Amino acid sequence: MEPFSTLIRTASHEQHVEAETSTFMSDLLGGRLGVDAYARYTEQLWFVYEALETGAERLASDPVTGPFIQPELFRLASLERDLAHLRGPEWRTGLSALPATQSYADRVRECAEDWPGGYIAHHYTRYLGDLSGGQIIRDKAERTWGFARKGDGVRFYVFEEITNPAAFKRGYRELLDDVHADDLEKQRIVAECKKAFALNTAVFRALGEEFPLSA
Repeated sequence: MEPFSTLIRTASHEQHVEAETSTFMSDLLGGRLGVDAYARYTEQLWFVYEALETGAERLASDPVTGPFIQPELFRLASLERDLAHLRGPEWRTGLSALPATQSYADRVRECAEDWPGGYIAHHYTRYLGDLSGGQIIRDKAERTWGFARKGDGVRFYVFEEITNPAAFKRGYRELLDDVHADDLEKQRIVAECKKAFALNTAVFRALGEEFPLSA
Protein backbone atom coordinates (compact mmCIF):
# COMPACT_ATOMS: atom_id res chain seq x y z
CA MET A 1 0.00 0.00 0.00
CA GLU A 2 1.22 3.49 -0.87
CA PRO A 3 2.67 5.37 2.12
CA PHE A 4 0.51 8.31 3.20
CA SER A 5 3.39 10.78 2.73
CA THR A 6 3.61 9.74 -0.94
CA LEU A 7 -0.15 9.91 -1.37
CA ILE A 8 -0.36 13.42 0.07
CA ARG A 9 2.53 14.65 -2.06
CA THR A 10 1.30 13.27 -5.37
CA ALA A 11 -2.34 14.21 -4.76
CA SER A 12 -1.50 17.87 -4.19
CA HIS A 13 1.21 18.13 -6.85
CA GLU A 14 -0.91 20.06 -9.34
CA GLN A 15 -1.97 22.69 -6.77
CA HIS A 16 1.61 22.91 -5.54
CA VAL A 17 2.90 23.77 -9.01
CA GLU A 18 0.12 26.32 -9.48
CA ALA A 19 1.06 28.07 -6.24
CA GLU A 20 4.77 28.07 -7.06
CA THR A 21 4.28 29.43 -10.56
CA SER A 22 1.90 32.27 -9.69
CA THR A 23 2.53 35.52 -11.57
CA PHE A 24 3.21 37.41 -8.34
CA MET A 25 5.84 34.90 -7.20
CA SER A 26 7.45 34.84 -10.65
CA ASP A 27 7.61 38.65 -10.71
CA LEU A 28 8.91 38.82 -7.17
CA LEU A 29 11.61 36.21 -7.71
CA GLY A 30 12.47 37.69 -11.09
CA GLY A 31 13.37 40.96 -9.39
CA ARG A 32 10.59 42.80 -11.25
CA LEU A 33 8.87 44.00 -8.06
CA GLY A 34 10.21 46.30 -5.37
CA VAL A 35 10.98 45.47 -1.76
CA ASP A 36 7.55 46.85 -0.81
CA ALA A 37 5.88 43.87 -2.52
CA TYR A 38 8.17 41.51 -0.61
CA ALA A 39 7.30 43.27 2.66
CA ARG A 40 3.58 43.05 1.88
CA TYR A 41 3.92 39.32 1.20
CA THR A 42 5.79 38.90 4.50
CA GLU A 43 2.91 40.66 6.29
CA GLN A 44 0.43 38.19 4.81
CA LEU A 45 2.56 35.28 6.03
CA TRP A 46 2.38 36.69 9.57
CA PHE A 47 -1.42 36.19 9.66
CA VAL A 48 -1.17 32.58 8.48
CA TYR A 49 1.58 31.64 10.95
CA GLU A 50 -0.13 33.43 13.78
CA ALA A 51 -3.12 31.13 13.13
CA LEU A 52 -0.87 28.05 12.82
CA GLU A 53 1.17 28.64 15.95
CA THR A 54 -1.20 30.30 18.40
CA GLY A 55 -2.78 27.08 19.65
CA ALA A 56 0.38 24.98 19.32
CA GLU A 57 0.74 24.27 23.05
CA ARG A 58 -2.74 22.78 23.23
CA LEU A 59 -2.20 20.82 20.01
CA ALA A 60 1.06 19.36 21.36
CA SER A 61 -0.93 17.12 23.69
CA ASP A 62 -3.34 15.93 20.97
CA PRO A 63 -2.71 12.32 19.82
CA VAL A 64 -3.04 13.30 16.15
CA THR A 65 -1.22 16.64 15.99
CA GLY A 66 1.14 16.15 18.94
CA PRO A 67 4.06 14.56 17.04
CA PHE A 68 3.98 17.36 14.46
CA ILE A 69 4.30 20.24 16.94
CA GLN A 70 8.05 20.80 16.80
CA PRO A 71 9.27 24.16 18.12
CA GLU A 72 12.24 24.20 15.71
CA LEU A 73 9.70 24.80 12.93
CA PHE A 74 8.01 27.82 14.53
CA ARG A 75 8.25 30.92 12.32
CA LEU A 76 6.32 33.67 14.08
CA ALA A 77 9.25 35.20 16.01
CA SER A 78 11.40 35.23 12.85
CA LEU A 79 8.59 36.84 10.85
CA GLU A 80 8.27 39.56 13.48
CA ARG A 81 12.00 40.31 13.30
CA ASP A 82 11.76 40.49 9.51
CA LEU A 83 8.77 42.82 9.68
CA ALA A 84 10.52 45.11 12.16
CA HIS A 85 13.41 45.30 9.68
CA LEU A 86 11.16 45.82 6.64
CA ARG A 87 8.52 48.11 8.12
CA GLY A 88 10.19 49.61 11.19
CA PRO A 89 9.51 49.16 14.93
CA GLU A 90 5.87 50.21 14.55
CA TRP A 91 5.17 47.48 11.97
CA ARG A 92 2.09 46.23 13.82
CA THR A 93 0.21 49.49 13.37
CA GLY A 94 0.19 49.21 9.57
CA LEU A 95 -0.43 45.47 9.46
CA SER A 96 -3.44 44.43 7.40
CA ALA A 97 -4.61 41.15 5.92
CA LEU A 98 -5.88 40.92 2.38
CA PRO A 99 -9.36 39.30 2.26
CA ALA A 100 -7.76 36.18 0.72
CA THR A 101 -5.24 36.05 3.57
CA GLN A 102 -8.03 36.44 6.13
CA SER A 103 -9.87 33.47 4.59
CA TYR A 104 -6.69 31.40 4.68
CA ALA A 105 -5.87 32.29 8.31
CA ASP A 106 -9.50 31.71 9.37
CA ARG A 107 -9.47 28.23 7.85
CA VAL A 108 -6.17 27.35 9.56
CA ARG A 109 -7.55 28.57 12.90
CA GLU A 110 -10.77 26.62 12.38
CA CYS A 111 -8.79 23.40 11.82
CA ALA A 112 -6.49 24.15 14.76
CA GLU A 113 -9.53 24.47 17.02
CA ASP A 114 -11.83 21.74 15.69
CA TRP A 115 -10.10 19.30 13.37
CA PRO A 116 -6.61 17.90 14.11
CA GLY A 117 -6.38 16.11 10.74
CA GLY A 118 -7.11 19.32 8.88
CA TYR A 119 -4.50 21.14 10.94
CA ILE A 120 -1.89 18.60 9.81
CA ALA A 121 -2.77 19.33 6.17
CA HIS A 122 -1.99 23.03 6.71
CA HIS A 123 1.08 22.27 8.82
CA TYR A 124 2.49 20.05 6.08
CA THR A 125 1.83 22.42 3.17
CA ARG A 126 3.37 25.38 4.97
CA TYR A 127 6.39 24.09 6.84
CA LEU A 128 7.61 21.55 4.34
CA GLY A 129 7.21 24.13 1.60
CA ASP A 130 9.20 26.67 3.60
CA LEU A 131 11.98 24.19 4.22
CA SER A 132 12.19 23.42 0.50
CA GLY A 133 11.15 26.20 -1.88
CA GLY A 134 11.60 28.85 0.78
CA GLN A 135 15.35 28.61 0.36
CA ILE A 136 15.06 29.78 -3.26
CA ILE A 137 13.07 32.83 -2.09
CA ARG A 138 15.67 33.64 0.59
CA ASP A 139 18.53 33.49 -1.90
CA LYS A 140 16.69 35.71 -4.40
CA ALA A 141 15.67 38.21 -1.71
CA GLU A 142 19.23 38.53 -0.42
CA ARG A 143 20.52 39.18 -3.91
CA THR A 144 17.68 41.43 -5.10
CA TRP A 145 17.27 43.68 -2.07
CA GLY A 146 20.64 43.32 -0.39
CA PHE A 147 19.59 41.66 2.86
CA ALA A 148 22.42 40.25 4.95
CA ARG A 149 22.86 36.54 4.29
CA LYS A 150 20.38 34.70 6.54
CA GLY A 151 19.88 38.00 8.40
CA ASP A 152 17.08 40.47 9.14
CA GLY A 153 14.56 40.51 6.30
CA VAL A 154 14.95 36.80 5.45
CA ARG A 155 14.98 35.16 8.90
CA PHE A 156 11.62 33.56 8.15
CA TYR A 157 13.42 31.25 5.71
CA VAL A 158 16.25 30.36 8.08
CA PHE A 159 15.58 27.30 10.22
CA GLU A 160 18.51 27.67 12.60
CA GLU A 161 17.60 24.66 14.70
CA ILE A 162 17.31 22.29 11.75
CA THR A 163 20.87 21.46 10.78
CA ASN A 164 19.96 18.73 8.30
CA PRO A 165 16.78 19.66 6.37
CA ALA A 166 16.85 16.46 4.27
CA ALA A 167 16.90 14.27 7.40
CA PHE A 168 14.24 16.43 9.03
CA LYS A 169 11.94 16.10 6.01
CA ARG A 170 12.50 12.35 6.02
CA GLY A 171 11.46 12.21 9.68
CA TYR A 172 8.45 14.39 8.94
CA ARG A 173 7.33 12.05 6.17
CA GLU A 174 7.61 9.15 8.62
CA LEU A 175 5.29 11.05 10.99
CA LEU A 176 2.80 11.38 8.13
CA ASP A 177 3.04 7.67 7.38
CA ASP A 178 2.29 6.89 11.03
CA VAL A 179 -0.46 9.48 11.39
CA HIS A 180 -3.26 8.54 13.78
CA ALA A 181 -6.03 8.38 11.14
CA ASP A 182 -8.08 5.80 9.23
CA ASP A 183 -8.32 5.69 5.44
CA LEU A 184 -11.38 7.94 5.23
CA GLU A 185 -9.73 10.55 7.47
CA LYS A 186 -6.57 10.36 5.35
CA GLN A 187 -8.66 11.15 2.27
CA ARG A 188 -10.11 14.15 4.08
CA ILE A 189 -6.60 15.31 5.03
CA VAL A 190 -5.49 15.06 1.38
CA ALA A 191 -8.53 17.11 0.32
CA GLU A 192 -7.67 19.76 2.92
CA CYS A 193 -4.12 19.81 1.60
CA LYS A 194 -5.43 20.72 -1.82
CA LYS A 195 -7.57 23.39 -0.21
CA ALA A 196 -4.51 24.79 1.60
CA PHE A 197 -2.67 25.20 -1.70
CA ALA A 198 -5.75 26.83 -3.26
CA LEU A 199 -5.98 29.30 -0.34
CA ASN A 200 -2.29 30.09 -0.73
CA THR A 201 -2.68 30.61 -4.47
CA ALA A 202 -5.59 33.00 -3.82
CA VAL A 203 -3.26 35.12 -1.64
CA PHE A 204 -0.70 35.23 -4.47
CA ARG A 205 -3.45 36.25 -6.89
CA ALA A 206 -4.57 39.08 -4.58
CA LEU A 207 -0.97 40.25 -4.15
CA GLY A 208 -0.58 40.18 -7.93
CA GLU A 209 -3.56 42.50 -8.23
CA GLU A 210 -2.10 44.84 -5.63
CA PHE A 211 1.31 44.88 -7.35
CA PRO A 212 0.60 44.66 -11.08
CA LEU A 213 3.52 45.10 -13.42
CA SER A 214 2.87 48.05 -15.65
CA ALA A 215 2.29 46.64 -19.12
